[in-house]
Amino acid sequence: MNHSFLRNKKLLLVDDEPELLKMVTSILSDDGFRNIVTAVSVKEGISAVQNEKPDLAILDVMLPDGDGFSLMQQIRTFSDVPVIFLTAKDEAVDRLSGLGLGADDYIIKPFLPQELLYRIYAVLRRCYKEDTPLINLDGCTIDFSRAEVHKADKIIPLTAMEHIFLETLARNEGRIVTVDTLCEALWGDNPFGYENSLNAHVRRIREKIETDPSKPVSLITVKGLGYKLNTRK
Repeated sequence: MNHSFLRNKKLLLVDDEPELLKMVTSILSDDGFRNIVTAVSVKEGISAVQNEKPDLAILDVMLPDGDGFSLMQQIRTFSDVPVIFLTAKDEAVDRLSGLGLGADDYIIKPFLPQELLYRIYAVLRRCYKEDTPLINLDGCTIDFSRAEVHKADKIIPLTAMEHIFLETLARNEGRIVTVDTLCEALWGDNPFGYENSLNAHVRRIREKIETDPSKPVSLITVKGLGYKLNTRK
């Protein structure tokens, strides 16, 4: 599994030491993590898990309004987010308490930056599987890793824009993706005025993936809203 997939995960750091929050955030940012949320108390930690829905929570044990153990117990009443304890409390009983609650790891301060990253990646790899680069449609298979459509005995290359368009739909399999969202994915922050270009891309993509482009069954138009992609298991 490549690290770029894991670096897209959202991480929550809960610690009341500003310098440590700053240091850990810097370590993660320097390694490519961009979705980092911080909290400084049990109350803020609970709110962050509820509202931000992180993919991994890194909790200090000693917090101003409680401790990380009770925070994890409260989190577990509504979320299965993986948890790593990051703490100066290195007594065996504390480590056993954390792991006994179901924590995924327990890291003692001080720590080496690379050790922290290895531990985080190890937990993320165990908990999250990378999406397959292959998707099956009615009559063809798309290989996103090669930007190719495999149709009958033909291999049809996808352009960069077609790849982005189909990948955006594939991430939202079976759900409607609006025209604005697709235009933004293709042309950036100012997507207005590109509807005609989007329609042209749709026509060319249907010629590549549909058995009968005039009667599409995979790339579906939802009038007035956008498009959706129907896949086969």
